[in-house]
Amino acid sequence: MIKDIKTIILGGLNGNCYLLTTEKGFVLIDTGGKSKRRKLEQELASEGCRPGDLVLILLTHGDFDHTGNCAYLREKYDTKIAMHHDDAGMVEQGDMFWNRQTGNIILKKLINSFFKITRFKPDFELDESSDLSTYGLNAKVLYLPGHSKGSIGLLTSDKDLFCGDLFTNRKKPEPNSLVDNVDELNESIEKVKSLDINTVYPGHGQPFHMSSYK
Repeated sequence: MIKDIKTIILGGLNGNCYLLTTEKGFVLIDTGGKSKRRKLEQELASEGCRPGDLVLILLTHGDFDHTGNCAYLREKYDTKIAMHHDDAGMVEQGDMFWNRQTGNIILKKLINSFFKITRFKPDFELDESSDLSTYGLNAKVLYLPGHSKGSIGLLTSDKDLFCGDLFTNRKKPEPNSLVDNVDELNESIEKVKSLDINTVYPGHGQPFHMSSYK
């Protein structure tokens, strides 16, 4: 059971983080980038999340702006990291283009050199059969490829969707502009639209009600 949701918007190029309070402790969805580590730690502390209290880091995908603090937080908070298998190579190799279809080699080298990922290996992998009740989550993992091959979302029993970078909401709700596979992205959007969802918590921008997405 999720008792509370804390939205942590780190700003800049960083992805949002969401701190969920459960009966088992705290679950953090995504971790932002290294440049905002101090702010993230301050937000965790303000919610009473201290070393030993963070039971899980759940990653929606492998990009640097969502995974940048994982290795650090795992060591400090003695927690576990979970993500989809198809993006695990991104964080293991330190290459956010590891599994992406991209012909722009210059862009790839520039981003990977400027936004270096501290490499780590996830503790376990997630798919749509994953049971997260051990961590106090009454929620289902949704496979939502398109932005990346291993993108996932988390749909709670309260009909809240943490969608990673399937959607953004900086000015209005819309698909993320970085797309690995357009067909897969469209299929994932249609999949989400077919579900009973109240609030969407995107990877960038403010949460929004699903009915506001046109």
